[in-house]
Amino acid sequence: MSFRVCIDIGGTFTDLAVVSDEDGKLNMFKTSTTTDDYALAVIEGLRQAADFYGLPMEDFMKLCSSKQGGAVNYGTTISTNAIIQKKVAKVGLICTYGQRDILTQREGGKAEPFIWDIDYPEPYIPRYLTRPVKERVDSMGNIIHPLDEDNVIEVIEQFKKYNVEVIAVGLLWSIVNPVHELRVKEIIEHEWPDHLCVLSYEVNPIMGEYRRIISTVINASLLPVVGPYIQGFEERLKALGYEGNLSIISGFGGIMSLDYMVKYPIYSVDSGPTGAPVAGLLYSSGELDNTNVVTCDMGGTSFDVSRVNNGVIETTVDAKAGFDYLGIRKVDSRSIGAGGGSIAWVDAGGLLHVGPESAGSQPGPACYNRGGTQPTTTDADLILGYLNPGYLLGGQMKLNKDLAYQVIDDGVAKPLGISVLDAAFTIWSTVNVNMTNAIRTITAWEGIDVKEYVFVTGGGAAGMHIIPMMAELGAMTLIIPKAAGVLSAVGGLAADMVADFQRVFKCNSQINNFEGVNEVLNLLKEDALKFFHTNGVKPEDRGLEFFVDANYLGQPWQLTIPIPLESFQEKSDMMKVVNIYHDTHDKIRGSREESDFVEFSNWRVKAVGRTREFELASVSEGGENPPQEALLEIRKAYFKDLGGLTDTRVYNPDKLRPGNKIKGPAIIEEMATTIVVFPGYEIKLSKMGNFLVQMNHS
Repeated sequence: MSFRVCIDIGGTFTDLAVVSDEDGKLNMFKTSTTTDDYALAVIEGLRQAADFYGLPMEDFMKLCSSKQGGAVNYGTTISTNAIIQKKVAKVGLICTYGQRDILTQREGGKAEPFIWDIDYPEPYIPRYLTRPVKERVDSMGNIIHPLDEDNVIEVIEQFKKYNVEVIAVGLLWSIVNPVHELRVKEIIEHEWPDHLCVLSYEVNPIMGEYRRIISTVINASLLPVVGPYIQGFEERLKALGYEGNLSIISGFGGIMSLDYMVKYPIYSVDSGPTGAPVAGLLYSSGELDNTNVVTCDMGGTSFDVSRVNNGVIETTVDAKAGFDYLGIRKVDSRSIGAGGGSIAWVDAGGLLHVGPESAGSQPGPACYNRGGTQPTTTDADLILGYLNPGYLLGGQMKLNKDLAYQVIDDGVAKPLGISVLDAAFTIWSTVNVNMTNAIRTITAWEGIDVKEYVFVTGGGAAGMHIIPMMAELGAMTLIIPKAAGVLSAVGGLAADMVADFQRVFKCNSQINNFEGVNEVLNLLKEDALKFFHTNGVKPEDRGLEFFVDANYLGQPWQLTIPIPLESFQEKSDMMKVVNIYHDTHDKIRGSREESDFVEFSNWRVKAVGRTREFELASVSEGGENPPQEALLEIRKAYFKDLGGLTDTRVYNPDKLRPGNKIKGPAIIEEMATTIVVFPGYEIKLSKMGNFLVQMNHS
């Protein structure tokens, strides 16, 4: 017997999803996030799991070990938090002479020029730590000006005086000829032995100077932060009995080995939400054989939305860290500050806002009875009767309804001149509007018809809000997994080893000599093979997917298109790719210019190391009517359409059988989430034990 475990640390709760290879059954565990030492919450969750399976901690951890056929996949927020809190390493940047302001000017101009109350943002590292050296390589790789090595030594001496912890090197056109970057590294190693140094052509060899360099600088700033942390975390697991290799969840929607993430910690930024679309695809394809999915994850701190098109998780190159682009490709997950811990407040003009600030896990919402003094979404859900004061996390936490009443009265009801119940409903409605608008940014605003997509929702708070939101959006089908409370962690269990490699070769569709293209594709294959070797991926589990960034002649913006072959032998091979571009441009931008040349620049390979398949288990069906023993109680809950507080049936999901249908108003109390079935809607327990809602818009 062995266990696979995925750990997802959130701002309020730390989630663990555990599956046994013996029966394939998924179990979930949640603990309050310990922000002073994240590992403490993880260890507590592992202890809960060990107790659940009736095993001593050491025995349980050994059965989780990769040496025993198990796995521990770990999602960490350390990099994201370090950037937000500016607790990163001190980085010095060596750039080409004349390019010192690349991090200040970014890609030109202010991103939001009409937001007048925000000053032009400071660069990721201050200008005095950005030092130019004399050298020049042109776009063809020719050396125009040799590297001034004395100049490099002068800069290193300056960095020593400033106590720089890591040196990032980003020179012009190093992506076509890295000779000067490599020489700078040799000089650093000689002048400042054992000092950390990062080269842009290794971290992110793409077209576009700013994004290449900012990703290199961010990666450099995280090296002394992320590496020691995750290595220390692995050592703590080994002290508990874990044997083997720890895998880290990446922002690309997959997992990476610890050693690889130590070298490239930038791939851990925003990795938390990336498991959600993986899980969403798992549930939607397993339940309904539909691979068009929108995933919504409402936790304690944030609300995250992502999309899957035809089985492909949407990625983006425009993700940001503060005011700077990350410069790497990652899962396209849109986040807003809307969660169970989001704080409600009334502004000077008498308008109610919810978020983006959160009460977090400490002190948390007032009803947690840990010292919180401001009203939150969770306090409102409690007052509305949706939450059971004695059953949060399956009874692990007790909620104080009196404190929730008090803070909503003081913070919202009195300033607005309304009752506490109306104030709670206003908080609930406001956060729903915020989340609904966030979903529109990734659907309607991008031409997506929500009726063609299955919505999968997760997070501890989502079930109390999602059905009215789906009704507002016009969505047709909703899945609320039984493991909704740990959705991203479930995705981490199902994730493959994934990495993305890029190289630059500029050409157009008129070329007949494919030597340069094939050389780039072969180099990308070598990059992928190194990744597979580093991460121990067996040959039979390896997969390669090739892409290229392309545009019509003179266009400033590019589209990424798949390449259906690994080498080009004749003109017809190139025309296959050109036709794919015409079709993609027509679909996305509404036109095709078949008489124009198509230009190509960034060539990519997505390396996929397939992990053990994770399947949803089926259980035998019962009838439509839920058994009487599933009814826990009848309690008052607020439904505006029914005039206010209404007698509402509350169900124990463990007593329900597949096929059972529950009509609203009703409440289903899962261990890690609460589902509110609103009047006029019906929820059905699926053959796989999840909750399905077919929306009625008649």
